[in-house]
This record gives sequence, C-alpha cells and structure tokens, in this order.
Amino acid sequence: MALSYDPAVNTAEEEAEEDAPAHGTALEAFGESEETRALFGRLQAVHGERRAREVAQERFRVIMDKYQEQPHLLDPHLEWMVTSLLDIAQDKTSPGTLVHLAFKFLYIITKVRGYKIFLRLFPHEVADVQPVLDMISEQNPTDHETWETRYMLLLWLSMTCLIPFDLSRLDGNLGAQAGQVQMPIMDRILQIAESYLLVSDKARDAAAVLVSRFVTRPDVKQRKMAGFLDWSLSTLAHSSFHTIEGVIAMDGTLQALAQIFKHGKREDCLPYATVVLQCLDNCRLPESNQTLLRKLGMKLVQRLGLTFLKPKVAAWRYQRGSRSLAANLQLSAPSQSEQKLPVATSDRDEDYDVPEGVESVIEQLLGGLKDRDTVVRWSAAKGIGRMAGRLPQELADDVVGSVLDCLSFQETDKAWHGGCLALAELGRRGLLLPSRLPEVVTVILRAVTYEEKRGACSVGANVRDAACYVCWAFARAYDPQELAPFVAALASALVVASVFDRNVNCRRAASAAFQENVGRQGTFPHGIDIVTTADYFAVGNTANCFQVISVSIASFPEYTQPMIDHLLTMKVSHWDRVIRELSAKALHRLAPWAPEYFATHVLPALLSMTLSPDLHTRHGAILACAEVTYALCKLAAQKDRPITDYLDEKMVQGLRQIHQQLSDRHLYRGLGGELMRQAVCVLIEKLTLSRMPFKGDPVIDGWQWLIDDTLRNLHLVSSQSRQRIKDTAVSALAAVCSEYYQKEPREASPAIQEVLIPRYLVELQSPEEMVRCGFASALGALPCFLLQGRLRQVLDGLSVVTRTSSKDMGFAEARRDSLRAIARICQTVGVKAEAAPDEAVCRQNVAQVYTILLGCMGDYTTDSRGDVGAWVREAAMTSLMDLTLLLAQTQPALIEAHVCEQVMCRVAQQASEKIDRLRAHAAHVFLTLLHFDSSPVPHVPHRKELEVLFPRSDVATVNWNAASQAFPRITQLLGLPTYRYHVLLGLAVSVGGLTKSTVKHSTQSFFEYMKGIQQDPQALGSFSETLLQVFEDNLLNDRVSVSLLKTLDQMLANGCLDIFTKEENHPFCVRLLALCKEEIKKSKDIQKLRSSIAVLCGMVQFCGDVRKKVLLQLMLLLCHPFPVIRKATASQVYEMVLTYSGVLSADVLDEVMAVLSDTAWDAELPVVREQRNHLCDLLGVPRPQLVPKPGAH
Repeated sequence: MALSYDPAVNTAEEEAEEDAPAHGTALEAFGESEETRALFGRLQAVHGERRAREVAQERFRVIMDKYQEQPHLLDPHLEWMVTSLLDIAQDKTSPGTLVHLAFKFLYIITKVRGYKIFLRLFPHEVADVQPVLDMISEQNPTDHETWETRYMLLLWLSMTCLIPFDLSRLDGNLGAQAGQVQMPIMDRILQIAESYLLVSDKARDAAAVLVSRFVTRPDVKQRKMAGFLDWSLSTLAHSSFHTIEGVIAMDGTLQALAQIFKHGKREDCLPYATVVLQCLDNCRLPESNQTLLRKLGMKLVQRLGLTFLKPKVAAWRYQRGSRSLAANLQLSAPSQSEQKLPVATSDRDEDYDVPEGVESVIEQLLGGLKDRDTVVRWSAAKGIGRMAGRLPQELADDVVGSVLDCLSFQETDKAWHGGCLALAELGRRGLLLPSRLPEVVTVILRAVTYEEKRGACSVGANVRDAACYVCWAFARAYDPQELAPFVAALASALVVASVFDRNVNCRRAASAAFQENVGRQGTFPHGIDIVTTADYFAVGNTANCFQVISVSIASFPEYTQPMIDHLLTMKVSHWDRVIRELSAKALHRLAPWAPEYFATHVLPALLSMTLSPDLHTRHGAILACAEVTYALCKLAAQKDRPITDYLDEKMVQGLRQIHQQLSDRHLYRGLGGELMRQAVCVLIEKLTLSRMPFKGDPVIDGWQWLIDDTLRNLHLVSSQSRQRIKDTAVSALAAVCSEYYQKEPREASPAIQEVLIPRYLVELQSPEEMVRCGFASALGALPCFLLQGRLRQVLDGLSVVTRTSSKDMGFAEARRDSLRAIARICQTVGVKAEAAPDEAVCRQNVAQVYTILLGCMGDYTTDSRGDVGAWVREAAMTSLMDLTLLLAQTQPALIEAHVCEQVMCRVAQQASEKIDRLRAHAAHVFLTLLHFDSSPVPHVPHRKELEVLFPRSDVATVNWNAASQAFPRITQLLGLPTYRYHVLLGLAVSVGGLTKSTVKHSTQSFFEYMKGIQQDPQALGSFSETLLQVFEDNLLNDRVSVSLLKTLDQMLANGCLDIFTKEENHPFCVRLLALCKEEIKKSKDIQKLRSSIAVLCGMVQFCGDVRKKVLLQLMLLLCHPFPVIRKATASQVYEMVLTYSGVLSADVLDEVMAVLSDTAWDAELPVVREQRNHLCDLLGVPRPQLVPKPGAH
C-alpha cells in the first residue's frame, strides 16, 4: 500500500512542528438537500432586500464549502439544483436582482464542483442558443456586482455552441427589422467572446473556454479561425505586460490560444502554429514579472510543440506491464510466472520528420524549468514530458540530457527544482529508459539532501521535496529488477530525508516516497518496519525524528552508517542552531550501534572540524565531540572496558586542547563568542561526566576561567541566548566541581573553597542583574562538600539578593534565581536537626530559610514587562514546596505549625489570584503539600476539610488554568477561618480585575458563596470583619485597594450586606466609610475615585447618621477639582436616588433629580459649588466649608 503524493507548491522554509492534522469527519452524502431546496424556494422572497439576499448567499456558500474536499457527493443533486436555478433565470417575469442571485448560486456550485463537470448540465438544444445569446448581450461588462452572471452565461453559451448544426442555419429564421441589418449569430458569438477576453474579472476565463469550443467547430473554423487568430496575435503584439490593461489583454488572449491548440484538431491548428510561436517569442514573456503570464506562455508553447508533432505514443518508451497492483500480483502468481513484461523497443526504422519549431519549443520549456515561480516550472515540466513522448528516441534522450544539465551545482535552486519535476514526469511516462538510471539516480541522491545557505537561512526545501517526488514516481514506473542496483542508495537517502530533514513537508514527502517504494518495489530493506516507525504523523516532530525514530531505524545495519555520515557531513555544520544541537544529541544516541566506527572515523573528523573558520561548523563539531565522547565513555563503562578501547591518547589530547585553541584565536569574543561559549561549556560538562583524567591539569583552570567569565558577562549576551548560556555554564560548573575539586571523597580542596565561594558572593552584589542571576545559579549548583562550613555565608549572600530595594526593584530575575538556588542548596546539603548551621539545614537556620521564601511571596513588582514579581512568587512557591517536602521526609519536627499555616495560606492566596499560569502552579503546590504520600506534611490547617474539598482526584482532573474550573473550588476556602483572609485578598484582585473570563468566573463563584452566608449574621459578621481587615492592611496599595473597591461595589449592589442595613450606624458601614475616606484622600487616580463613588452610593442603604456622612462625602466629590469626577458623581448619585427610594423624601425628590440632571457639572467650580450647596440644603446635609490653605491670608 502506498500513499499518493503530489509535489509541494509551497517553497517557503516553513517548520510547523506541532502541525496537528485536520481530523475532518468524512461525509457520506449531501446532507443539506432539503435545506438547499428551501433556500432556493425563498429566493423569490429575499432578492429585493440586500441584507436578506446576502444572508441567503452566505448560507449557501457555507453549505457548499463543506464539500470542497468531496465534491463528488454533490453529483446526484446537481441536476435538480441547476434546473431550479436556471428556471428562475429563464423566467421572463423574474426581476433582474433575482436572475443575478440565481447565477450567483450557480457560480458557488461551480466553484466547488468545477466548471468541466458542470457544463454538461446546461441545456444545449438549438432553441437555447438565441435566448442565451440575448441574455449575455444585455449584460453590462463593467458592472462589478454581477460578474457571476456573465461568467455563467459565457459557460452556458460555450455549451450551446456544441449543437451539431451549422450555425448559419439559425440566421435564416431571424427576419431583419425594418431599417436594421441583423448580425449573424456566428459573428455575434465571436464578438462577445473577443470583448470578454479583455475584461478584468472571472468572465475572462469563461470567454477562453467559449472561444476554444466555438472556433474549433467545423463550420466556424473555416470562416472565422484565421480571423480570430489574427485578432489574437494583433492583441498580443499591441499589449505590454508593463501595464495593467496589457496584462489583462495578454492573459485572456493566451488562455484562449492555449485552449484552442489543446482542443482543436492538429490538421486545423498546424498551419498557424509557426506564426503563433513567432508572435509568442516576440512577446518576451520570460522577462515579465507576472507569474500568470509566464505560466500561460508555457502552456501555449507546449501546446504548439504538441501540434508540430504527430500524436502518437512512442514505441520506444519503457513499459512496466500493468499499472494496477492487482494485475501485478496476478503476474507474480506461480501460474503466471512464465509471462514476461513488455520491453522497450526501438523505432529507429520509423520515419520521423521533426519540424523546425520543435527545437525552439523545447528550448523555451527547458528555460521554463529554471523560472522563479513554481507553477511555471511545474507547467514546463509537464510540457517536457508530453513533448518527449512524441519525439524519436535519440532526440528524447537529448532532452533528458538537457534536463540533467539543470541539476548541476552551477545552477540555482530553481533549476534543480524544475529539473527534478521534469525527471519525475519523464519517469512517470516511461520516457526515462533504464540505461539512464545510473546517471539520474546519482543526481537525485544529491537533490534529496540539496540545501544552499542564503544569509541567515537556506533555500532548497522545494528541491528536496521534488526529489522525493521523483523517487515516488520511479517506484511506480520501473520494475524491481531495474531499480535493484540502486535500492541501497535510494532507501538510505529516503530514510535520512524522512528522519533528518529540517522541513516537515520534506520529511513527510520522503516518508511517502519510501512507503511507495516499499509497496510497489518490495525490495527496500526492512521496509514494513520502517514505514510503521516513520509514518506521516511520527515524522511531524523534529525532536522526535532526531532522538527517537533515528535510533529505532539505526538498529537495521543497512541504514546505520548512512545516517551517521549524513549527520556528520550535513547536519553538524547546519546553519540552524537547533538542528546542530539535535544532530549532536542524535549522534550520542546512535553511538552504541557503531562504537568502533565512531571511534575511528566520526570523532577524528569532528576534532578536525573544531577549528573550522566557519562558525556553524565549529559550534556543531564541538557539541558533537562532547556528545560522542560521553556516549563512548558510557558504553565503555557499561561493557566494563577501559575508555582507551575507544579513545586513544591523541583523541584525549585533542579534546583537551579545544578550549585553549579557541582562546588563543580569540574565538570567545564577538557575536560568534556566544555560540562558542555555550558549546565549550557543554563540552566541559560532558568531558567531566566522562571522567577524563584531567585532575590537577592546567586545563581545569582554563575551564573555570571560561565559566566565570561567561557568568560575569551574561549582560552582554543577546537576550534570547542568555538563559541557554547561563544554564550550560552552571551545568558545567557543577560537573567540574564534583569531579575535579575533591581532595578526598566528600572533602573539598581548601584552596578552591576559600577562593571560589567568596568570589561568587561578591559577584552577587553586581549592579548588573544578569550577573547576579548567573552567580546565584552557580552557588545553587555547588556540590555539598564545597558548601560545608560555608552554608550560612552562602544563604546570607543569597538572602540579600532576594530583598527588594529602590535601586534593584526591577531585578526580579535575580530574585527568582536566588530563590531557586536556596532551594537547591537545601536539597544538596540535606537536613540534620542538630547539625551546625554552617553544615546543613537544621533547627537553627530553618526559620531563616522560611522567612526568606515567605517574604518573596509578597513580591508584586511591575515594570514595562508587566507583573515581573510573578516570576519571583512562582519560584518562591516551588522552593517552599521543595523545602517543606524535604523536611517532611527527613525531619518533620522542624516544620512549625505557624510556618506551615503561613505556607498553605500564602499558596492559597496565589491560587485565587488573576494570572492563570500562576494560579495553576499554586494549585499544584497546594495539592502536592496536602496529598504528599511519602510522609504527610504536619500541621496543615483544616486538613480533613481540605481533603473533602480537594479530593485526590482533583490533582489530575481539574484544569486550574481555566477560571471556570478553578474559582468554584478555591472560593470554598472562604468557609475555613484560617484561609479566609488570604483567599479573600486574592479573590478581591480577581473579582475587581480586567480579564473578562477571570472576572466573570471569580465573581460568580464569590457571590455563590455570599448567597450561602448572607442570612447568617454570625458568619456574615466574621466575613465582613475579615474583609475590612484586608482593606485596612492594604490602604493606599492600589493593586489591592482599587480591585477591593470594585468588589465592595458589587457586594452592595447585589444585596450581600442587606442584613446590616437594618441596624442604625452599623459598625461595618462606619468603618468602611472611614477607610474609603482615607483611601481617596488627596488621590488623583481617576479609576480609584470612580470606584469609591460607586461604593459610597451603595452605602446610602445603611440608616442612621452614617447615611448623612456618606451623602456629605458625595457632595464633596461633586466639587472635586477634576470635571470628569464631578460628572461621574452626579451620574451615580442620580442613579442612587432612583434605585434607593427611601433615601429622600418625596417632596424634594423631583427637585434633587432636576438639579442633578440639569447642572453642567463640568462647568467652572464657583458655578458648580452653588448648585452643590443647593443640593446640600435639599438633602439636609451641612454645606461643606472651604478650608483655607496653610499660609494663605
């Protein structure tokens, strides 16, 4: 079984790694038949109104678009659909808009099913000619709204032209009116066709179809063909592809000529072919920048060439017997074994007279193979195939030779692509004889891996794709015995392309070609196993191909060495960094399949490449050296063999010298220095893990200098590379320290310890954030023996970095990395309850560590990047979890109850806040601490209630990223007193936030909880007390207070606190009013002031003296210095008066509302103040008095 395959048209270097396949449900029938009938039935009613007309049209388009992939399902229904719509169009009483709408519907069907199928359904009786001709004559070619009508009518007219009667007979039935001469139908049709070949819309294409059918009629060709061709050539001669009008005219004319020479009889077209070819040459279309014109030129040229040559099948062509798999299987059966397939025969004895124009045609087609656009090259390739099939064997072989000349390294990637397409066409048609296969296969093997670097990227994906198409075509074209000598090379090349090509389309093309060869040829080694492993979907992910599929295929010895060689020669020096890194990892994984080959050939070759002048080659070679060396050392250890079995002294010295050679040549500097530093750090790590005998060697000092220098200069590295370089340097440091800095087992070399740690601690105070990040991470990676006796010093140094001060407020990444380092150090040194604080985590220093971590849970720093404090909080949560679980497993007694409570509450707060990613991480930490299996975390508050609220199943099933799933669960914590304060603090930020989904779901969940307690005075009192405490603790903290005011506004508006409004001067209202006044005092924050106005308006529900104080506060805001606040206050107070009817007495209500609505509150303050004072009198509130400014007289 083999997949069908078409060459890709897209030539862009695209990499869609996670390119999910479209799993559209395959349709079985046209299921909207009844809806379509109803839609057609409503056309009479909707055609008059533009909106209804467009709705009906759009609905029909949606229905039809479903069948773009399976248009044949429409076939049983096409006849009644076309009949229904044409009945409307032919009805003399139908308004113009209805007729045009019917033709729009017909065009939508044509677009899906294709006009060739559709043409057969048009009525084409003699009686239809005149009405259709009259309808098209009445159309306005410049009306851009009705082009579908003209398109369909021209197609219909092209069908009626096929009536088997002389058209001149129809003229006899038409009596000329007095004083008028009636134009013959033949002339009318030709005139219409010529006029529509020059229009700018789709009707031009239909006019070309009409011309090809009309001019080639027996009666018309005698009288009109020569005249039309003269007109066409004159149009081409007088048109220029430099103007829009010229492009349109040439497009229509070329389409018409190509169709005529395609559909016309050879003997009719031959007399004109030479003249048309000469005119086409004069047009100089290859110089045009119009792709469509060059493509049409190619189509016309090949049709002219086919006209010159007699239409016969070349007797010399190669034939494979039957193209049917079933027939081939029958031929291979025992009873048929004596049958022989036909062989190629020579036709040298045949008398071939090749016209002169053929050479020019073939020359133009060969030039078309090098065109800059794929569609032109593809058209030229098909033309080459068609022409070669009619040529004598010697001439056809010359054409093959010319095509092969396109595939030389002097040619561009365009020529390679065109050449591959042409070879595939020639092979598919049996025109590439087996004698040419050695030469062809050689160039195709080069094309499968063709890649040419251009600046920062490369070209050649289209060439590789087309080369795979050639391999696919050969699988169908040749017998297995013909391809047998090339099986090993082709199979290896296709496997390499399907696994290691950078472009996902090329990998899939190679996979399809390999599968086709397995199915058709049956000679590819281990074909079924590989097809199963490297199928269409498996090769979609690059990392999976390099690291998984390649290893699986390497187990077959036929492919092992070709894959290794390809990585070594092509991919290790690839221009794409990701491919180089994946290639190094792939070589690491392939080493166990051919360790001797790696030791004797691969590693020496890589070592020689490490000093290449090309940066990419150097980088890839160093990475590959690191990975291959490590793989060979692991293999030696597994087999209990000395490393010298794989690496001789020369190789070890070569690896040792890489750093010094690069340093001597100053290759760590400049732009390339980033890649070199990263590569050498990986090399250092892998050589150290390989336990190279370098202890005490000066090279270790060189490595240490490189690591320190890299970390010290991280701020000079490009932002996209910083994290990667920092991680590799830190990993290298950890490996070097563990291997080379131990004096005795578990004992540090004093000289190193006394120098290294103080130096790193000093760097933590650097004014550059990235330097702090690098050295904090480095301290976190140090092994236990280096930290012994220095733990307190290191923790103190890192704790300073975690603190926020005015000068390093924005150093969030440094704080994040310091927290990670602290957690890693704690895990490295371990826990010993009674140990000294310089040796391990113990009773004396555990509180200090928790203080540092919990302190960072309140980091809400923001800058131009947004909430950068979220990185710190996330790292703090992870570190708290790691430390707490470590203590729970080793010394649970060190976890104090109040510390555990703080940890759980702070994490719960983050789980109720507005950032989805942070909320999900907090929920993960919370549930991990709650459900930790090895040793339960002690002192978790309300553990039993939590286990009911958050069952173990929630860990895997709930998506905490989704607000709709997270908030209904997290709001349940409001019922637990210990967690209420922190959860309410987080929820207030979410409910009063900006993100629509977060606000919606958090608000719903919050008020669902409030509904359950609003009739319970005790529960509500406790809740409101916590709420006010949150407000008081976060006064003037805009991040919380503004959101909290919005939350309070919604609570008051939704009646959550109605139970308090019945009590005069309820303490909640009194305290809330005091907090609001304090919050907005001297504030210039518009958003905060607006929110406070809404809260104050909601507080008038409370009775007693507090209401007067609230109204007084609102009156003060009516004279706020900001006009926008005065207007907002007036508007809100107006709504308040309407909403809470009991606030004002009926006798002043109308006047208050009139003052509020009629006053221009954005006017000058003295005018506004007068109206405000009048309102105070009406409301019974003392007029506010102006307070003189200090120092004023």
